[in-house]
Parts: sequence; C-alpha cells; structure tokens
Amino acid sequence: MAKFWLVLLLLLSGCQQAYYSTMEKVGVHKRDILVDRVENAQKSQREAQEQFSSALEQFSALVKYDGGDLQRQYKLTQAEYDACEKSALDVKNRIDAIEQVAEALFKEWQQELKEYSNQSLKRDSERKLSQTRRQYTSLLVTMRQAEATMQPVLSSLKDNALYLKHNLNAQAIGALKGEFGSIERDISRLLAEMNKAIAESERFLTTLKQ
Repeated sequence: MAKFWLVLLLLLSGCQQAYYSTMEKVGVHKRDILVDRVENAQKSQREAQEQFSSALEQFSALVKYDGGDLQRQYKLTQAEYDACEKSALDVKNRIDAIEQVAEALFKEWQQELKEYSNQSLKRDSERKLSQTRRQYTSLLVTMRQAEATMQPVLSSLKDNALYLKHNLNAQAIGALKGEFGSIERDISRLLAEMNKAIAESERFLTTLKQ
C-alpha cells in the first residue's frame, strides 16, 4: 500500500511538472499561475461566505417555523448543508493548488540563485525570495485557519439536518432552537476569518505583481 501511494505521488508530481513546463512554453510562468490560483481562492472564499450566510438564513427560518410543510423545510435545510459542504471542499482544493505551485516556484527560485554571476543581483533576488516566502507563509496560515472554521459549522448543520430528517414534528423544531445561537456565532467567526484571508491575499498579490 505504501508503494502505491508513493507511485501515485510521483505520478501526480510528474503531471504538475509537465503542466508547468507546457505553460512556460507559452509564456505563462509559475508566478503567473500562483497569482491566478490566489485570485481563484479569493473567489471561492467569497462564495463560501455567501453560502454559509444563506445556510444561516435557512436555519433561522427553520427555527421560526410556525406550521406548514416540514418535509419541505427538511429538504431546504439538507440542500443548504450540501451546498456548504461543496463550498468548503472547493476552498480546500483551491488552497491545495496554491501550495503546489508555490512550492514549485520557491524551489525553482532557490535553484536559479546559483546561476547568478552578479553578486549584487543575486543578493537582491535572495532578499526578495525571503520576503515572498514570509508573506506566503502568513497567507497560507491565514487561509488554513479560515478553512478550519468551516468544519464545526458543517458538523452542526449536518447534525441538525439528520435530526430533522428523523423527527419531522414541532418538538424537533423546539429542540433545534437551542442550536441557533451557537451556529450563528460559528458562522460569524467563519465570515471574519474569511475576510482576514481575503485581505491577506490582497497583500500577497500586491507583492507578486510588483
């Protein structure tokens, strides 16, 4: 099994290198790809903010239920959870993609330092590499922290959807009312962490585009 995962990792790594090589042949370098992926991650984070806010609105409507079709309320609640889960996965995948190209970029940058004959230019490039790495590390930490805030919300939304599925009655709504405050706090924290990550992304993009 260990050999299987090692082979798979090597194949994926080879695919990435082939992709970067192909893109460079048409004038698109790793730095350009990194910019695109950070911008894509920003977009995913904003979409996740909207989706989790929508889920909170649906849960608020659910706990205010005062007669009507409970089966429909369950379906809406489940749909919001499914959409949130999809958004969370998209955010994770976008951050993973940033990590892949950033590691490749920094490795290439470090190797190319050996090719300088002008020591002044080499020192300046080393300084910029160090600065960019520090800012990237800060960005990645902030993005992962924002990503992590989605998990407790997803767990709560899933629990509530499951509970409602098997208890389609007014008593179930009463039981879920006590969960609303906690979910509201968790989603507020999620939105704040996402805003931090988006702001950090803007700072990092400014550095890359200089």
